[in-house]
Amino acid sequence: MYSELYKIWKQELESKELTRLPEDFYTRIVDYFKKLREEHRMLDKRTVKASLLSREMHNVKFMTFKILNARYTKLIAYTVEGKKITSNLLTREEEKFYKNLFTINESFCNFVNDVLQGHLSSIDLKQKHRRIVLRFFKPVPAIVGADMKTYGPFKAEDVASVPDDNAKILINRDLAGKVEIS
Repeated sequence: MYSELYKIWKQELESKELTRLPEDFYTRIVDYFKKLREEHRMLDKRTVKASLLSREMHNVKFMTFKILNARYTKLIAYTVEGKKITSNLLTREEEKFYKNLFTINESFCNFVNDVLQGHLSSIDLKQKHRRIVLRFFKPVPAIVGADMKTYGPFKAEDVASVPDDNAKILINRDLAGKVEIS
């Protein structure tokens, strides 16, 4: 997976256009992260193998972030220019973002036209905060959520629903993990 990620990273950064990703790219990256984290957790942190694995995890995060950022920047550019993207260039996850971006861009263009014609349409800017169920790995003090409500404090093994933005931070810091609800 590392060599494939490296190849995709280089292609995405060198191209001004979106490159085609495997449909399951993000799923495989997430699985790869999980595998690396689990393997790292099982090692003695003072060993050379643990050090190399830490470096690999760092590189994988770096390349993945750069790929995501480059693709997001390209999606924004396509949207602002009013260009449609063929769906074979987007993964399922990216298609959802793109549809929302395109809708937002159309709404903004309509707003501009209304203003230029002397009309002021009402715009509802209230954001609904999606919530994610997490299981906490470590104690976490009370936090103020993105919705300005207080959550916590949490103990290890607590399960709670928190706003999406806060959940991402807690997951990235390995303080909690997403609970899959079926």
